[in-house]
Amino acid sequence: MTAEPSCHWQAAPTDSGHRFDASRHWGASLALTFAARPADTGEAMRTRLIRARHHGPLRVQRPFYPESRVVGQPDPCHVYLLHPPGGLVSGDALAIDVAVGAGAHAVLTTPAATKLYRADSHGVAWSQANRLVVDDGGMLEWLPQETIAFDGSRGEQRTEIALRGSARCLGWEIMALGRPASQLPFESGRIEQRFRLVRDGRPLWLERQPLDPLHPRFVGRWGQGGATVQATLWAVGLADPQQAVARLRETMPAARNWAVTQRHDVLLLRYLGHSRNEAWDRCSAAWRELRPLLVGRNACEPRIWRT
Repeated sequence: MTAEPSCHWQAAPTDSGHRFDASRHWGASLALTFAARPADTGEAMRTRLIRARHHGPLRVQRPFYPESRVVGQPDPCHVYLLHPPGGLVSGDALAIDVAVGAGAHAVLTTPAATKLYRADSHGVAWSQANRLVVDDGGMLEWLPQETIAFDGSRGEQRTEIALRGSARCLGWEIMALGRPASQLPFESGRIEQRFRLVRDGRPLWLERQPLDPLHPRFVGRWGQGGATVQATLWAVGLADPQQAVARLRETMPAARNWAVTQRHDVLLLRYLGHSRNEAWDRCSAAWRELRPLLVGRNACEPRIWRT
């Protein structure tokens, strides 16, 4: 018996390398380098975006300098990361590399929520990899708006942070699963989050978290507990992390859906609940308390958050 020819149509790659079958892969990358440089006038220093390279639909707007000058500190550079499609579909592979030079201070955020759309009929996953490197004396604030995972989404998020010497970093990741307001819960799919934070090559925080609605931990009280929104905030480089933990516990509203702890020079705040607004409020309140302790500056909200 001879085998019948396959009746499955296989799309050929387009000129751009895109495919529309199980091997689809649409890559995009962005590489940013920040450095402390003399300001236009006087002896003061300012953080400059000295390098910005992109491939595919990843861009940055022009740098902003909304903060007042502080003697002895470089002006922080605020930058908005733009992904015009607004979300990730099957085959998307985003790579963001940020390098903050010695003594520089960069603040990165996004103009809107990132959406993780339902996987295609082949179940092809998406991926997003963030690599953040901060040199001795540098400071990075990584403050993206929330990520919304649609039912059936499949993919992996990886955030790697490499600190050198006395580098500091404060950031968060906020994840909303499903769209409960539209009666579209996260009932299928699988998302894996990975965090890796090292200082001078020494691991300080390693974490892997699979989000699978079919796994018992997703609904178990010992795991996700059925929560639809989760957030993690980290701060590294505090002079007294334990004192910062006590301050957050004193100043933020007491509730069972968030907690803060410290280990290996890393302060971690966790939220697990059902409200994006509540998660955002918890993280932004902690940021406002921690920022003066890290850099001696009051919080300065990016203007894009108010639009």
